[in-house]
Amino acid sequence: MFTVGEFSKICQVTIKTLHYYDRIGLLQPSKVDKFTGYRYYSQPQLDKMLLIQRLKRYGFSLEEIAQLIECTDTELLLHRLRRQQNKLEQQMQNTQLIIKELGTHLRSFERTGNIMEYQKNYQIKLTETPSRAVLTCRQDMGVGEFGQYYSSIFERIAKDHLTPNGLCGAIYNDREFDPDHSDIELFVGINEAEQADKLLPGTMCATTTHHGAYSSLHDAYGALMSWIAESDYECCGAPYDIYTKGSFQMLPPEQWETEVYFPVKKK
Repeated sequence: MFTVGEFSKICQVTIKTLHYYDRIGLLQPSKVDKFTGYRYYSQPQLDKMLLIQRLKRYGFSLEEIAQLIECTDTELLLHRLRRQQNKLEQQMQNTQLIIKELGTHLRSFERTGNIMEYQKNYQIKLTETPSRAVLTCRQDMGVGEFGQYYSSIFERIAKDHLTPNGLCGAIYNDREFDPDHSDIELFVGINEAEQADKLLPGTMCATTTHHGAYSSLHDAYGALMSWIAESDYECCGAPYDIYTKGSFQMLPPEQWETEVYFPVKKK
């Protein structure tokens, strides 16, 4: 048996943390002296505590860890661990993109002395967009769910023997943005206009092109809104993106191109 101090030292976790784990039922002492209140831990609990520490390093929450250490389904455990591995790999890729973005920002700052100079890299223009025949999927969704809902559109295309024309985009219908829950309408262009869900109407738009990952698309949105505020135009519809180069072409994020459109009208 180990005293709470010995157990704390071996596992490199504070006594306060052990008390908390006891309180929430994650790891309770093997024995508590009824006269002194001293806590004692067993050898099997040492193995369990080391597993808890490892699962914490993997990024699991304490609630998730409690479920994992009680799970006896090997296949389910493997699935949860693989899913967490994929999540960490995605986080690593996102971090690498942020590091590259920071490097570009630093070079711009060093060259110009203006920390906001990068915001001037967007070329804004007015364009009259054509009407477009599209299949759509409108849901309350998070941006991380785009792939799932795009798949449903492409399944319809294959089932109905339709011809996609390379147009893929998303319309943001909410006045406020929530990355986890927003009224978003994904669309894919098709050649068979008579079988389309709708025609995206042609309209006057202020537009620009964003280069790079979607995580910094807000820079393009900010540039467009600044241009509109300084012009004789005002917004008159939901903004939308068209993904001209991206994950559909299996390109790395630094090569992605997104056209951003804000419908506008004269004031």
